[in-house]
Amino acid sequence: MRAENNISEHQKYSRSLKLMGNSFTITVVAESEEKANGHINLAVGEISRIERLLSTYKEDSQTNLINGNAGIRPVEVDPEVFNLIERSIGISRITQGAFDISYGSIDKSLWNFDRSMTKLPDAQTAKKMVHLIDYRNIILDRENTTVFLREKGMRIGFGGIGKGYAAEMAKQVLLQRGVKSGIINASGDLSAWGLQPDGRKWTIGVADPNSPNAAFSYMEISGKAVATSGNYEKYITIGGKKYSHTIDPKTGLPITGIKSVTIIAPNAEFADAMATPIAVMGIRAGLYLIDQIPDLYCIIIDDNNKIYTSKNINLK
Repeated sequence: MRAENNISEHQKYSRSLKLMGNSFTITVVAESEEKANGHINLAVGEISRIERLLSTYKEDSQTNLINGNAGIRPVEVDPEVFNLIERSIGISRITQGAFDISYGSIDKSLWNFDRSMTKLPDAQTAKKMVHLIDYRNIILDRENTTVFLREKGMRIGFGGIGKGYAAEMAKQVLLQRGVKSGIINASGDLSAWGLQPDGRKWTIGVADPNSPNAAFSYMEISGKAVATSGNYEKYITIGGKKYSHTIDPKTGLPITGIKSVTIIAPNAEFADAMATPIAVMGIRAGLYLIDQIPDLYCIIIDDNNKIYTSKNINLK
């Protein structure tokens, strides 16, 4: 537990730990370490609860029950899971399928982002595997809160939205408890609220894709959420060309040309969910879409380090 000294009696306290297969850092502003610990424990509990609901690594999770019954029967789920799937389908619609939680049918046999991959899978094989990816085949029944995957072999997964959802829910739990200021950082998907102990807003650096530990600019993010999808974290190089771990659900092949996409949105779930599809859609279509949606902003860096931003964005 780190505390940072300040003139005011309130200080920042942070804890980092692994949750949902990602590193989370939870920071709260509190008057004592004891209070801060209580707050952080609550946030951790909430993130762990969501992990149990959504994880595909836990056999009895609701996600696995839905996947296990693909093509067989509808599965009743908690309203919370139902609503998250409904919102995911909404994002698939606005991104024309560039975001799709039914990507789970693409398995490791096609894409394995370890260095042993020496050539791309052929386009035919990739195309054959993506035929099961189609958000329109996720059938929801609101009356009975059931989810049905129409095709056998279909699988859903929350890799594109789950971290952001967990960060948002943890933030809500802390707000309800009266925590006026803090940051939930889910492996680079951040949700920040309130002010630092010295009265300044929270600011973050936008990572430079060529040296992810350095920042090329800063922005204030109090009351906002930020998510970045970048190929500098996971990629393979084949024939001198970098291929991102971001897969286009329509082709099953990785995207090229974009190094990173940073989304600024009112909440972490939406920011997380929009980062990948904007990369898939490409610079022009992606920015066009962002500019149509109120309170949504975007920074894209292409392979040549050129920076593109949506309208009304102020980088320092």
